[in-house]
Amino acid sequence: MAMSKSNIPPESGSDTETPSLKLAKEYLSLGGRRRSKIDDNITSVRQWEEDPPEAERFWRERVETLSKDERKQVEVFLPTINTP
Repeated sequence: MAMSKSNIPPESGSDTETPSLKLAKEYLSLGGRRRSKIDDNITSVRQWEEDPPEAERFWRERVETLSKDERKQVEVFLPTINTP
């Protein structure tokens, strides 16, 4: 019998979370407002509203300092511009 995958994200701090997912969740928990745009596997980040100071500092210190590939991995976990 085939098992279906759950659509429920793992609990925070779970061993199954990747470092990228943990960073994205922490950024969002600080009130981060950046959104990802993924088109033809090209990822970019949009920001229409300013982040709260804590989220902005977190993004600058913990995400912008990552390599391009690692940063893209974090960006794909942000809400997309196609979601409310």
